Amino acid sequence: MPAKNHLSQEQREKLLKHLKEQENPYLREKILILLLMNDGKTYQEISKFLDIAYTTVAYWAVHGDPDKIESFLDGRREGKLLRLQIALQA
Repeated sequence: MPAKNHLSQEQREKLLKHLKEQENPYLREKILILLLMNDGKTYQEISKFLDIAYTTVAYWAVHGDPDKIESFLDGRREGKLLRLQIALQA
């Protein structure tokens, strides 16, 4: 688990900006995970606070890159949209 205040001030401000502007609740949740970790919260505290699985917190703590918001898009939702578009065309 990263140490408290592991994010630079620039990274933190960028994440806060995206958190306020982002409409996608999944991206907001992942940004919150990194911000709460930066505040020194444990994975268990974060999972309880956000009411999500511990493994979800652990995964995004490792795979979420605060410098690349695109890293929070895991690609699962893209397939659903494509399947829905195909189904609507049929």
